[in-house]
Amino acid sequence: MNEKPNKLKWHVLFIITIGLISAGIYSASQTINYKWQWHLVLPYIIDTSPIDIIAQGDANAAVNADGVITLTFDNGDPSRVISGADQVLISDGDLIFEGDLLARKEGIRSGVLIDGLYMTLKISVISLLFSIIIGLIAALMRISDNPFSKNLSVLYIEIIRGTPLLVQIFIVYFFLGTIFDLDRFTAGVVALSVFTGAYVAEILRSGIQSISAGQMEAARSLGMTYTKAMTYVILPQAFKRTLPPMAGQLINLIKDSSLVSVISITDLTKAGREVVSGSFATFEVWFTVAALYLVLTSTLSWGIQRIEKRLANNDR
Repeated sequence: MNEKPNKLKWHVLFIITIGLISAGIYSASQTINYKWQWHLVLPYIIDTSPIDIIAQGDANAAVNADGVITLTFDNGDPSRVISGADQVLISDGDLIFEGDLLARKEGIRSGVLIDGLYMTLKISVISLLFSIIIGLIAALMRISDNPFSKNLSVLYIEIIRGTPLLVQIFIVYFFLGTIFDLDRFTAGVVALSVFTGAYVAEILRSGIQSISAGQMEAARSLGMTYTKAMTYVILPQAFKRTLPPMAGQLINLIKDSSLVSVISITDLTKAGREVVSGSFATFEVWFTVAALYLVLTSTLSWGIQRIEKRLANNDR
């Protein structure tokens, strides 16, 4: 009966502790004589500024009573019709040159930070899928009785885990990228996948080796091939046991993706730097960037926890 009051007491203590930490951070922020301007960050999250419509070539313009612009290009390209503009900045019969501002259109669109968040999510998801595939192959090679496969896997894992990710990104982009003509995004995915795959390989290897050898023997005695026994008996249990460390590694992948900004991929980190240079709201921008990364990692952590609970319920 005393269990609930005791838990309530600790919950209250937790809330008080968080309140004291928050008050301390706020008090410290006041001592640096910095003027907080959070409103400067909002346009980089949700952009409500008018969209400029620019001429793509020299043309003659015709504007009707409804504000519809028809451009007839001098180079023979098909005519272009522009409708739905909220503000028309040219007149009927004007001669238009490439780069001229024709009209403006109101609208709501994602800001630079959200675009960077999307790029981070895209490169992380693709790298995550490839890293699991690479890690699984490397793990199976590591536990193989074939000396060639085993030594090759050990060499891969030791080299990748023994060198910094930043150096690997530079090698992939400047060396392999030049040889195989890789674009920035592909080079970033390759570097992240290969790097994370080495850690995933060791996690999966430990999970596979934690399964009793008798289960493989039992599966083989039932007539299963090694491949079927590994696929239907060993790997499902190994994946279940390695979910927590796997979650930690995949969360690290999302955070490590910030390093691809060094090869000019406009991910969340690079977008943050661009916003800082344009708004000078240094602290506000980096706190926002940190919060967006936290949203990604927390979502992944929550998803894996849900998978763990579902698997645990299936065992009952």
